[in-house]
Amino acid sequence: MTDRYRQIIDVLQQSKRVLVTTHVRPDGDALGTVAAAVLAMRKAGVEAEVVLLSRLPRKYTFVFEDNKIIYHECGTAWPADLSMARFDTLLVMDTGTWSQLPFLKDKLIGWSGRKLVVDHHLTQEDWADVKLVVTEAAAAGEIAAELIDTWGIDFDEPIAAALFLAIASDTGWFQFSNTRPYTLRLAARLIEHGVNTDEMYQYLYQNERRERVTLQTHGLQSLELLAEGRLAVMRISRDDFEKTGAGVADTENLINIPLQIRTVQVSLLFVEPLEAGAVRGSLRSKGQIDVAAFAEQFGGGGHARAAGLKIEGTLDAAHDLVVKAMVDRLGIAQVTAAQA
Repeated sequence: MTDRYRQIIDVLQQSKRVLVTTHVRPDGDALGTVAAAVLAMRKAGVEAEVVLLSRLPRKYTFVFEDNKIIYHECGTAWPADLSMARFDTLLVMDTGTWSQLPFLKDKLIGWSGRKLVVDHHLTQEDWADVKLVVTEAAAAGEIAAELIDTWGIDFDEPIAAALFLAIASDTGWFQFSNTRPYTLRLAARLIEHGVNTDEMYQYLYQNERRERVTLQTHGLQSLELLAEGRLAVMRISRDDFEKTGAGVADTENLINIPLQIRTVQVSLLFVEPLEAGAVRGSLRSKGQIDVAAFAEQFGGGGHARAAGLKIEGTLDAAHDLVVKAMVDRLGIAQVTAAQA
C-alpha cells in the first residue's frame, strides 16, 4: 500500500496544475480532505483548483474561503470558464464511482491527463490511473493525512483544521463505530497543531439554517417504523423543499436521527429531486445489516454501515421497491440470527 501513496505523490509532484474534486453533495469529510490536499500541494509548489459538482454547503464555506482556495461550483451545469485543458492531473477524493461524479465523465473524453483517486469506500470502479483505497480508514481525511506525511509536508494550522473537519465529520465527532485508535491519535496530533475544537464543533453542529431544521421536522413527520420496529423509513418530497425553502444539502445527517430508537437496525431516507432525475436513497445501519451490499442490487454502494442508491421513477415507487427488499432482508437476517 505504501507504493500507492508514493505513486500518487509522484504524479502530483510532476504536475503543473491539478484539478481536485469530490462526490456530489459533499460532506465535511469530502470538503476537508479536498482542502487539505490543496493546501499541501500549495506548500509543495503545485498549483491546484477545486471543482465542486454541486453547491458548497454554507456551513463549510470557511474551509475554502479562509484559506483562499479557488473553487468552482457546477450547480446545474459544468462551469463555462473551466476547461480541462488547463490541467494535467485530476485528483478525486472520497469517491471512486461515476454515479457520484456528475458532469465529470463527459469532460474527460479526449483529455490526456492523469486521473487519481483517493478513497475509503468499499464500492469502486476501475477507471483511474492510480487508486489509493483504504477501506479501514474512518474518513478520507485519514488517508490524506498519511499522504501528506509520506510526502514530507509539515502540518500547519490550516491543514490540521481541514483534516480535523474531515475526520470529525465522518465519525460523528468520534462517536461512530468507524472511529479507531489511529483516528483519535490523529485527532490529538491535529489539535496540537492549533485546531480550535470549540470553534470547529460550532461550525459543524451549531451552525444550521432555520430552513434545514424545518426540513428535518418534515422528514421526522414522515417516519415509518416497519419490520417490528427494526426498520425506520423517512421521505423528503419536492413539496417539502418548496414549503421549507431548504435544499437537498439540508438533508445531511437527517438519516441518523431514527437510529436513536433502540429497536431500529436500519434507517432509510428517500429524497425526491428538485428537478427531473432519480430518487436518492440513503441507508444507515447499526451493524446487523451490510447496507453497502444491499445497495449494490440497486446500482448503489458505500460502506457496510452507510450507503446510498438511486432509483428512477416516482418517490412512492422508489419507496415501495426498496422498502420491500429491505423488509425481506431484515426477515432473512432475523431468521439467520434465530438459527444461530
